[in-house]
Amino acid sequence: MTRRALLLPALLLTTAAGAGPTPAPVRAEIDGLMAELRAGACRFQRNGSWHGLDEAQKVLAYKLQKLEDQTTLTRTEDFIDQAATRSSSTGQAYQVQCGQGPIEPAGAWLHAALKRLRAARAR
Repeated sequence: MTRRALLLPALLLTTAAGAGPTPAPVRAEIDGLMAELRAGACRFQRNGSWHGLDEAQKVLAYKLQKLEDQTTLTRTEDFIDQAATRSSSTGQAYQVQCGQGPIEPAGAWLHAALKRLRAARAR
């Protein structure tokens, strides 16, 4: 067996060992972002099609799980940037529209919503 063949299982175990559930404070912020989307009667554009929040939450929960399979999230910003900003299959940016408001890139909207959540918590 080659050295490379012996190292591959060790690398996979190292990667898997570093993965884990999202810490409770980060998970609470992610849940808060989902609540903000729902409270704003927002819709979510993914790969050129608009979806309601139930579908968006399913997709984002799936992407969060995939991310958790690879790494342990230590910041909510990592979830936004790595899972909630663009399609992993097409690379196309997600969009958000709340009520009759403007269509915004999901990443920008989520980062702004996170700042509002943190400011409200600090009060």
